[in-house]
Amino acid sequence: MSIDALFREANARHLAGDFAGAERRYRALTKLKPLWAHHNLGVLYAKLGRDAEAEQALLAALRLDPASPATRHTLGMLLLRLGRYAQGWPLYEARRENPDAKLTRPTLPYPAWQGEDLAGKHIVVVREQGFGDQIQFARFVPQLKDAARQVTYVCSPNLVDLFAPLGAGLVPASQAPAPRDADFWIADCSLALRLGVTLDNLSGQPYLAAPPDRLARWGAGAGARIGLAWRASATGFNARNKNLPDDLARQLLALGARSLHPEDTGAADFADTAAIVAGLDLVISIDTAVAHLAAAMGKPTWILIPALDADWRWLAGRTDSPWYRTARLYRQAGPGGWGPVVRRVVEDVAEFSA
Repeated sequence: MSIDALFREANARHLAGDFAGAERRYRALTKLKPLWAHHNLGVLYAKLGRDAEAEQALLAALRLDPASPATRHTLGMLLLRLGRYAQGWPLYEARRENPDAKLTRPTLPYPAWQGEDLAGKHIVVVREQGFGDQIQFARFVPQLKDAARQVTYVCSPNLVDLFAPLGAGLVPASQAPAPRDADFWIADCSLALRLGVTLDNLSGQPYLAAPPDRLARWGAGAGARIGLAWRASATGFNARNKNLPDDLARQLLALGARSLHPEDTGAADFADTAAIVAGLDLVISIDTAVAHLAAAMGKPTWILIPALDADWRWLAGRTDSPWYRTARLYRQAGPGGWGPVVRRVVEDVAEFSA
């Protein structure tokens, strides 16, 4: 069997969930196809939460190809998960060069912001990834507003009304073009790098609220006191591992919770969902946009974290989040282990309600 065929077999094992088999084959290929063997070992170890081994494997791959965007991107996310933000943010920028990330670079007639003085300048913030990412990084818009003459945020259309109080001009992406007369642009997921965000200076304070007109429309304060989100977007990252099985979701709904999924609530956008969340005492959510929304509003938010491919933003081994002071994290002990997580949540809901 050729070296490439051996590598394809190792990768197939990896994708099929045979992680032990994939690891053996990647390790056997470190002398024959070293760059990609070390890289894929790093990806595998990071998926499994074997962080020290992941870092060593990715560093070995970078020694072979220091410019590799895929390896730099993967190592950046690993270091962010470990809380090493000063090292992680610069490497995380490689996502824009990594074809696997499938990100597009905006074509604008002004340069990307590299941290220059913004006094008297107009900066355009461009959405880059999903709803949760936009909600997470929107916290930095007021900081830009304090530094610049004008800030425009090109965000998803159904976030426009929610983001209105942040003080930026808002342009619904795909519905209107970005301004052509600005001085700089920046992707929202790059704001933390340019603003020098670390665990020490990150504020977990709330920064979003439901618009008053939506509160009136949705009757905040009536009905169920717990909200639940248990399904991730089918096109979102790691949806298969994030989603809560329906039978376990029913156990949580039986506590008197209501679904927060728009197809169940009738919410037209995130401002509507925010109005619903405002009337709740507690939100329980898998790692999806609803978790970011509720926590950004300062609502007690319990977030269920999968063991496989746990997102970098929830760090490693913590039950709290420096990004959101009211968040509590419930982590799987092993892949697919949602049963014990739900049992803990049910017990804690009883204590919370009392």
